[in-house]
Amino acid sequence: MRFCGLERGVLADEQVGRSAVRKASWRLIPLIALGYGTAFLDRANVSFAALQMNRDLHFSASVYGFAAGIFFVSYAICEVPSNLLLCRFGARKWLSRILLTWGLLAMATMFVRTAHQFYVLRFLLGMAEAGFFPGVVYYLTQWFPPYMRARVISRFYISFPISSAVMGALAGWLLGLNGRLGLAGWQWLFLVEALPAVVLGVVFFLTLPDKPADAKWLTAEESTWLTRQIEEDAACAEHTTNVLRALLDKRVWAVAIVFLCMLSSAYAYIYFAPIVFVQLTGLSATAVGFLITGLSLLGAVGMLTFSMSSDRHRERYWHVIVPFLLWAACFIVGGVSHLPWVAVVALGLGIVMETSLQGPLLTIPPQFLKGRTMAAGIAAMNTIGMMGGFIGPYVMGRVKEATGSYQTGYLIFAFPPLLAAGIVWWMRRGALRAERREREMVGV
Repeated sequence: MRFCGLERGVLADEQVGRSAVRKASWRLIPLIALGYGTAFLDRANVSFAALQMNRDLHFSASVYGFAAGIFFVSYAICEVPSNLLLCRFGARKWLSRILLTWGLLAMATMFVRTAHQFYVLRFLLGMAEAGFFPGVVYYLTQWFPPYMRARVISRFYISFPISSAVMGALAGWLLGLNGRLGLAGWQWLFLVEALPAVVLGVVFFLTLPDKPADAKWLTAEESTWLTRQIEEDAACAEHTTNVLRALLDKRVWAVAIVFLCMLSSAYAYIYFAPIVFVQLTGLSATAVGFLITGLSLLGAVGMLTFSMSSDRHRERYWHVIVPFLLWAACFIVGGVSHLPWVAVVALGLGIVMETSLQGPLLTIPPQFLKGRTMAAGIAAMNTIGMMGGFIGPYVMGRVKEATGSYQTGYLIFAFPPLLAAGIVWWMRRGALRAERREREMVGV
């Protein structure tokens, strides 16, 4: 009878856990996904605006590339302070502040008239948005157990390819409003696509709970279950409670360099893809928008597939290494091919691979960082990684002016994913050695 009672207790606990996770998933992930999707939309929509903006304002490829990339300089500078302030003020207040300020600044880009104004607004936009992505990654680790995190992260991060698809589908129509009410098409694009961030800033403030104990839609048992899962993970995992020591951890720096490699190549593609695809195919801006939409939706499928496979097999590293290698191969083909459509498809599939590896990659840092050190560690990784967002567009602009070809730039950016694959393979070897040492200690 005692065993049956224990068994009933375990089953009841599992039911409470499933209910708690289900509620948290439906209440939190769609809202956060909307926020992150809007973030990507407002930082990257300049790639479509450039089809008219560069001509109207007489911006060269290097001016445009510098302005696109300078966003990431201020973003990187403010990343760690922003995430530490999130820990102090709570996710509800801080994420709301981020959304409101970046929405207003993104909207203000419609008033740009000179290169220097463009530089200043992009710099301020990066400062305003800093901390949102690492902040929500940290926030989700305070709600969901470790074994679910690849799926959870992919479910909010899937807004990245979906927002790219929305951007592609809307861009042609918004650019087509050229001249309406005295505004250029690129001005309509900045105005319309910035409004959701302002609205979501208010919604976040009114509805987002800071922690399970604050969620009125959870029962007391469900709130306790979620809190216990996170506390047990923090207690049993190997980690440091010292923020400075965490920032000096070689694994933090390894992941940071992986992020740097990944984002350099990714943003070299993202900020120039509409221009390059129009030149290679001769299609209209609207048709290229739908082409990018299709590639982005394919990336969303890849992200979900790789994340579910990673969680099912409880394996992270090979689910990152293989897409990195395939991405590099695609960029090599896209960089050397003289057949326009082969180059377009290869470059697009490369970014599908980049999107697919995101879920498994983002589950690696929480394996060795917990609590406040995770907030600082993830922010530090993203700080270094986000410099790739400056390097990629700026180098692409300079290469275009030096060689007359964007494809040469993509060939150059095939090499960062190769380096990233090598670093992740090295981290995998270190993780396996640590597991063997732990088993030997338990055996002793």
